Amino acid sequence: MKTEGPTVLQRLPAAVRNKALAAGSGRWLEQLDAVVAELEQRWSIEVGAIFADATEALVAEVKTAHGAVAVLKVLVPHNGRVLDEITALELMEGRACVELLRSDRQLGAMLLERLGRPLVELGIPLPRRLEILASLAARVWRPAGDHGLATGADKARRLMTRTESLWTELDRPCTEAAVAQALAAAERRAAAHRQELAVLVHGDVHQWNALQRTATPKSVGETVGGSGSGPAGFTLVDPDGLVAEPACDLGVLMREDPVELVTGDPMNRARTLAALTGCDVTAIWDWGLAERVATGLTATRIGLQPVGRQMLAAADRIACARLGRPRARRAPLR
Repeated sequence: MKTEGPTVLQRLPAAVRNKALAAGSGRWLEQLDAVVAELEQRWSIEVGAIFADATEALVAEVKTAHGAVAVLKVLVPHNGRVLDEITALELMEGRACVELLRSDRQLGAMLLERLGRPLVELGIPLPRRLEILASLAARVWRPAGDHGLATGADKARRLMTRTESLWTELDRPCTEAAVAQALAAAERRAAAHRQELAVLVHGDVHQWNALQRTATPKSVGETVGGSGSGPAGFTLVDPDGLVAEPACDLGVLMREDPVELVTGDPMNRARTLAALTGCDVTAIWDWGLAERVATGLTATRIGLQPVGRQMLAAADRIACARLGRPRARRAPLR
């Protein structure tokens, strides 16, 4: 019998709550406790600790009827593509990403293998992190066939829409030059999409989404040796699930670590990622421009700081450098 305490909704991280409200998914919040109770009964699991660093979904540790530990994830409905994550995990079958043990598409719920610590907690220097993450991304890339997944062009257009709407809503927290540069870059990537050349991509490769794997579950309650582990024993979680050019994944790595990005020539990171993967450096750079502004604005919208300010400040510096102007006086990177 469970001890009475705070409900799942009451324990939900503020960033997830804000994400749901920003996406117009207030009803998801209202129904969350009932949904979790239904899943506990149907999947014979018991919800424990909730992950405080989640931003896109309820993510909680659970214990199965076999006494094994797994992870429950219930996605916030937004932009109509919430089920692409389930499709992507089904396609990868636990080889390049976390293994999907059970799912409910109607509820946007997944039961996942329990992984270890994220890359961000391990103090690995940035150059080595980029090598690990680029290699993990490349393990995902494969022909995807016709599974109804969003395309790189769809993502580019979503980035444009988000940038335009949030920049106005938030009273222009970065320069117009940074926004114009990001929109132009996203438009180029949308125009460059070629379905016949596109591959399955993760869509959100970064150091919070790369976790250590010590074992690979065969089913709920069974584990075997970790043959599915990627570079340095890591695997990816939280795929967006897209069919796009591979450089789409590397643009995320261009938006992350914004403070370090602008300590030297930002283009050097794009060149490094191109050398590691064989992807086009211009495409990597473009995706980085579009991702940096859209994600910085989103993070600002849901109160995820200081990373939101840092991304927008980096976007301002890059935009002003390209225009040959003095850097705009905006929020500092730190």
